[in-house]
Amino acid sequence: MFLFGFILANRIGPFSGVDAPVQVLVRDNNVDQALKALKKKLQREGVFREMKLRRHYEKPSERRAREAAEAVRRARKMERKRIEREGF
Repeated sequence: MFLFGFILANRIGPFSGVDAPVQVLVRDNNVDQALKALKKKLQREGVFREMKLRRHYEKPSERRAREAAEAVRRARKMERKRIEREGF
């Protein structure tokens, strides 16, 4: 058994700017399963999304507009879920 790891820099979240290793254990030489688990962890951390956003420069005004639109989408989604949960 060996450790398969990946160092994240500039992570999103409460520990932003902290280089924290993401580690996945490889059991029974099953590297494919370990890679799948690593990809899932990186997806949860938002690494792939951040990489996509950083491919090109985003003007501060564009960033604010994108973040505002994301906030609106999140609010609408939460409202839909609340209405569905309460049965209206």
